Amino acid sequence: MKVMIRRSAGGDLSVYVPKKDLEEPVVAVERPELWGGAVTLANGWRLQLPVMEGEPSLPITVDARRVDGGES
Repeated sequence: MKVMIRRSAGGDLSVYVPKKDLEEPVVAVERPELWGGAVTLANGWRLQLPVMEGEPSLPITVDARRVDGGES
């Protein structure tokens, strides 16, 4: 699913899912560099992010995969 990842002025990451009109803060990251690992959202969703070379500028839209549980 396509998601937009952005960083607030305070440095916090959030994910926006357009098809669900859902925006949730990121509460945990699997890998410190973010890309290629899973992130956990405040609503319990876990999303697998694609591997990316270097640090892309945010906001960015990527194709993420939901890996388990949480609300629909």
